[in-house]
Amino acid sequence: MFKRLRGVAFGLILGVVLTGVLLGAHASDLEDLARFVPFKLENLWLIKQARAIIETYQIDSEEKKKEERDLVYGAMKGLVQAYGDPYTRFVSPEELKEEEIEMEGEYGGLGIYLGHRDGKTLVISPIEDTPADRAGLKPGDEIVKIGEDVIIGWESQQVVKRLRGAAGTSVIIWVRREGEEKLLRFDLMRENIKLVSVRSEMFEKDTGYIRLSQFKQKTGDEVRSAIVELEGKGAKGLILDLRNNGGGLLSAAVDVSDLFLDGSLVVGMEGRVERANDKLYARPGVLTELPLVVLINEGSASASEIVAGALMDHERAVVVGKKSFGKGSVQTLFNLSDGSGLYVTIARYHTPSNKVIDNIGLTPQIAVEGEYNPDRKKDVQLKRAIEELVKLEKGTSPFLKK
Repeated sequence: MFKRLRGVAFGLILGVVLTGVLLGAHASDLEDLARFVPFKLENLWLIKQARAIIETYQIDSEEKKKEERDLVYGAMKGLVQAYGDPYTRFVSPEELKEEEIEMEGEYGGLGIYLGHRDGKTLVISPIEDTPADRAGLKPGDEIVKIGEDVIIGWESQQVVKRLRGAAGTSVIIWVRREGEEKLLRFDLMRENIKLVSVRSEMFEKDTGYIRLSQFKQKTGDEVRSAIVELEGKGAKGLILDLRNNGGGLLSAAVDVSDLFLDGSLVVGMEGRVERANDKLYARPGVLTELPLVVLINEGSASASEIVAGALMDHERAVVVGKKSFGKGSVQTLFNLSDGSGLYVTIARYHTPSNKVIDNIGLTPQIAVEGEYNPDRKKDVQLKRAIEELVKLEKGTSPFLKK
C-alpha cells in the first residue's frame, strides 16, 4: 500500500509541476512551441513522465543510466519503426560512417544483401565468392537467429551490425529455407569483403558475357569497357547476368541502361511530394546494338530490376530466368543536425511501361528454374540464355521487334 501511495504521490507532484509550467507560460509562447513540435504537448509530457518513473523506480536504472542522446536515438528508432516501412530507418552518426565505408567497396562481414518483408529478414542474395556464398546461403533464405538471439522483429540496421565485424571473427546464423523442415545452421568466418562489380569473358567464339554483382559509382564505365573489349574480340551478341545482384546506386543503373538505349526512359519515380516525382532518361546514342539477353533471378533487386525492366520494356533485350525480388522503392538520406540521418522511402519505381516493381518483382519473358552456377556447363539458366541469344542473332526469336 505504501508503494502504491508513493507512486500516486509522485504522479500528483509531477502533474502539479507540469501544470504550473503550462499555466506560467504565455499563450503565445505555447503556440510558438507547438508550431515547432510535431507532437501534442500532453504527449511530450507523457514521455517525460515515463522517463522520470523509470529512472526513479526501475531496479537497474542506476547501473544502466542512459545518456540523453541514447534515449533520443532510441525514441527516434521507435518512431520510425511505428510507420511500418522496413526501408525507412534512422541511423546514428557512427552507423552512417559505417555505411559510407561499405559504399567505398570494402568492409568486414559475410557478403550478404539483406531485405525485409513482413517482419522477416531475408537474404536477397549472397555476394559472389564471399563467406555467405561459399557456405551455400541462397536468395529467399530467412535469417531467424544470429548466435543464440532470435532476430524476428529486429530492425535492419540491428541485424547488419550483428553480422558485420572484424575479419577472422566467427558468427553462427540459423536460416529457414523453403522446403526444409528444420532450421539450417551456418558457421561463418568474417572476411574483408572487397566488391568487384563487373566481370566479363568470351564464351566460345562469339558470345560476350558480362556479370554484374552490384551497381557502384564506376559500374557504368566498367561495363562500357567490357563491351568494347568483347566487341573487339568478335562478340556477335551479349549476355548481361544480373542474377544475385542486390542493387546499389540508382545513377549506376541509369549509366548501364544508357549503353543500350537511345534517349529512352529508363525509370519513373512517383511519390507524395514534387521532389520525389522524377523520370530518368538515357542519353541520345548507344554504345552497342548487339543482340542482348539479360539474366535475372529472385536475388536480383532494386537497380538490377530497373535495368532489366527498362531493357525489356523497350524491347532492347530478352529477359530470362526467375521472377526478381521486388525491391522497387526509392530511399533518400536526410542528414540531421547532429550528424545522424534518416533514410526515408519517398517514392516507388515504375518501369517505362508503368509496371510497379515493389513487393511484386519483375517477371522474365522466358521463365527458367535453376540458379547461378560458377560452372557454366551446369547452369541451365545460362544455357537457355545462350540459346535465345542465338535466335536473336539469326532473327528467329519471337521477341524481336515487329
